Amino acid sequence: MLQRYFKLAEHGTDVRTELLAGITTFLTMAYILFVNPAILAETGMDQGAVFVATCGAAIVGTLIMGLYANYPIALAPGMGLNAYFAYTVVLTLGYRWQVALGAVFVSGVLFILLSLLRVRQYVINSVPGTLKLAISAGIGLFLGVIALQNAGIVVGHPTTLVTLGDMRRPEPALALLGFALIAALVRRKVPGAVIIGILVVTALGLPLGLASFQGVVAPPPDPRPTFLALDVGATFEIGFVTVIFTFFFVDLFDTAGTLIGVAHRAGLLDREGNLPRLSRALLADSSATVVGSVLGTSTVTSYIESAAGTNVGGRTGLTAVVVAALFGLALFFAPLAAMIPAYATAGALLFVAALMARGFAEIDWEDVTEYGPAVIAAIAMPLTFSIATGIGFGFIAYTASKLLSGRLREISPAVVVISLLFALKFAIS
Repeated sequence: MLQRYFKLAEHGTDVRTELLAGITTFLTMAYILFVNPAILAETGMDQGAVFVATCGAAIVGTLIMGLYANYPIALAPGMGLNAYFAYTVVLTLGYRWQVALGAVFVSGVLFILLSLLRVRQYVINSVPGTLKLAISAGIGLFLGVIALQNAGIVVGHPTTLVTLGDMRRPEPALALLGFALIAALVRRKVPGAVIIGILVVTALGLPLGLASFQGVVAPPPDPRPTFLALDVGATFEIGFVTVIFTFFFVDLFDTAGTLIGVAHRAGLLDREGNLPRLSRALLADSSATVVGSVLGTSTVTSYIESAAGTNVGGRTGLTAVVVAALFGLALFFAPLAAMIPAYATAGALLFVAALMARGFAEIDWEDVTEYGPAVIAAIAMPLTFSIATGIGFGFIAYTASKLLSGRLREISPAVVVISLLFALKFAIS
C-alpha cells in the first residue's frame, strides 16, 4: 500500500529509507518544541497550551504535505515569525496576543486564496530576489539580537541604546557554549545537533540552580487557554493591515524558497526547474497556518531542515508522515520542554540566526541599487525591532534607488505599489 500511494519505487526509495529520513528531519527541527513555547509565553500565553498548539500545527501541516502533496517536507511554527508575533506585534505595538493570533488566521486565509487562485507565481516573481534574500538575512539578524538579549549578553543602555551585559554571570557563558556545541555537532554531521545542544546546556544549569527538573513524560497539557482564543474582528483596524501583510508576505516567500531549495537538493524539480504540485504544497502550508492560529500558535511554514531528511534519501511524503507521527509522540514530553530556560534556547537562536544570515552571500555586491536596499532592510529589522519596518524600508529604498538611477524597467508594478503603501504607512503612523 505504501509503495503504491507514495510511489516509492518511482522515486528510487523504500520504506526503510523514508523512515530514516523522517527521523532525521524530526531531530533537526525538534528544537521548535522548546523555542516556540518559550518565545510566545513572553506575551502572556500559556506555555503548555502553546506546546500543544506547536505539536498540533506541525502534525496537521506535515500530514497534508505528505499525504496530499507527497513531498518529504515538514512544517512547524516558523522562526522569525514567532519572534515578530511576540516582540513586535504584542510587546512593542501593544496588541493583545489574541489579536495577533487573529492576524495569523487572516494571513493564512489569504495564503489559501492565493494558492487556490493560482496567482502565487506572479506575486512571488514580482519581488526582486535581492529583497527576498535581504528579508531572510534580516530576520536572522533580528533573531540574533533576541538571542543575545535572552542570554544577557546584550542589555539596554540609556546613552548607547545597547551595551554588554554582565559576563560574570553563568547565563551568557552557557548560551555561548550552547552555540559552539551546536555548531561543532552540525560540522560533524550529528543528527539532532540543535536539540542536543539545548538539552546539554540545560543540564549544565541544573546544579547552578538556573533550571529545575520537572520530569520528562506526562499527559499533554491542557490546550484550552489558547484554543479558539483568536480575535479576528480586531484585526480589521486600518493600522493592523501592515501586521497581516507582514505575516502573509514573509510566510509566502519563506515557504516558496524552502520548497524550491529542498526540492532542488532532492532532485524533485522538473526539467524547467519548476516544482510539480506546487499549489498543493502551498495549500499545506497555508492550511497549517490557519489551524495553528486556531490552536494557539504563530505562523506555520515549511522547514529548510527538511533537507537533512532528503540528504539521507527521503523523496516522498512518507518521510513527512513519519515526522508528523513523531510530533504526535512529542506531545507527551511537555515537562521536558517546560524546563528549558532562556539561556539554553539562546544558543539555538544564535545558530538559526547564523543560518539565515547566509542569504547575504547571494546578493549582488557589484550593484549598489541591489545591495544598498538589501542592507538597509536587513539592519532595520533588528534596530527597529520590527520585521515589517525592515521590509518597508527595503522596498522604498529599492524603488527609489532604481527610479533615480534611471532603471525603472527593473521595478515591477507590484513593488511600486508595495513601496507606496509602506511610504504612506510611515507618513501617517
